[in-house]
Amino acid sequence: MTAPTTTSVDTSTRSVRALRTPGGLSVRVDPRAALVTVLVGAAAVAVGVVLIGSGDYPMSFGEVVDTLLGNGTAAQEFIVRDLRLPRALVAVLVGASLALSGAIFQSLSRNPLGSPDVIGFSHGASVGALCVIVLFGGSALTVSVGAVAGGLVTGALVYTLAWRRGVHGLRLVLVGIGVAAMLGAVIHFLVTKANLVDATRATLWMTGSLDGRDWTQVGPLALVLAVLVPVTLVHGRPLRMLEMGDDAAYALGVPLERTRIVLIGCGVLFIAVATGAAGPIAFVALSAPQLARRLTRAPGPNLAAAAVMGAALLLAADWIATAAFPGRQLPVGVVTGVLGGCYLLWLLVTERRAGRL
Repeated sequence: MTAPTTTSVDTSTRSVRALRTPGGLSVRVDPRAALVTVLVGAAAVAVGVVLIGSGDYPMSFGEVVDTLLGNGTAAQEFIVRDLRLPRALVAVLVGASLALSGAIFQSLSRNPLGSPDVIGFSHGASVGALCVIVLFGGSALTVSVGAVAGGLVTGALVYTLAWRRGVHGLRLVLVGIGVAAMLGAVIHFLVTKANLVDATRATLWMTGSLDGRDWTQVGPLALVLAVLVPVTLVHGRPLRMLEMGDDAAYALGVPLERTRIVLIGCGVLFIAVATGAAGPIAFVALSAPQLARRLTRAPGPNLAAAAVMGAALLLAADWIATAAFPGRQLPVGVVTGVLGGCYLLWLLVTERRAGRL
C-alpha cells in the first residue's frame, strides 16, 4: 500500500499542507488553524475541570482529575460524576452547537452579524418552547421538542420570505431581523398571558441556564450532534465557496440551493437543540466563530475551531456565573449577555472603522 503523501502549498500570507491518500482523497490542513483548535480545546478541558471543582463543595484541580480517573472518595464520585460532570458536558455540547450554528449563518450571509441570535432562529426556538410551557405546562422533554419545532418552523419561514431566485445573504439577514422582532412580541405576549406559575417558569427559562442539567440532557444532545456535525463538516468546503458568492460557487460546481438548504437546516437544528437544552443563551453563536477566525487567521467558516471556541466560552461563562457571587449563582445567559454585548459593541466599532458598516 502506498503511503499518504503531503504537499505544502504556500499562499501569499500563510502555508497550507495538503494530505493526499492513495484513494485520491485530498484533505486541506492549515497548521495554524489546527494548532489553535488544539490549544483552545485544551483550554476548554482545563476550564471544564475548574468548573467541576467549583461550587458549595470546592475541589482542587488534582482532586477533580483523580476523581474522573476513578480514584476519588465516594462523596467526590457522587459530586463529580452525578452532579457536576453532566452540567459541564451539556455546556460543551450546547456551546459547540451555538458556535457551529453561528459559523454556518455568518458564512451563508457573508456578514459577521449574521448570527441566529440576530436573524430570528433562536427567537423561533424560544417561542416553540414557551408555547409548550405556557399553553400546555409541558415537561423538560416536551419543552425541548417545542424548541426544535419552533426553530424549524422559523427557519422555513425565513427561508421562504428571503427567497427570490435564490437566498441572498443580506436579504436573509434583513428578513431574519424582521421575523425576530415579530417573534419577540409573541414571546412577551405569551409571558403576559400566562398564569403566575407558568410566567415565572417561562421567565426563568428565558434567562438561559445550565443549573440542574443531568445525564438525561447529555445523551440526546450528543446523539443529535453525532448526526449533525459530520453532515456540517462534509459541507464545509462548499460553505467556504459560498462565501465567495453564488456565481463563483456555481462556477466551481457547488449545487447552490441544495447545499444552502442542508446547511440552513443544520444551523437551525443546532440552535434549536441548544435552546431546548439550556434556554436562549445569547451571543455565543455571534462571538465564537469570529474569535476563532481571528485566532486562526484563516478564510472560511473554521468549523472545528469555532466549535471548540463555543465550548470554551460557555464553560468559562458558566464558571464566572458560579464563582462571581459566592452563595448566589447567576444564570449563564446573564453572563454571556453582558460579555457578548460588550463584544458586539467592539465588533460594530471595528467594522465601522474598517468601512464595512
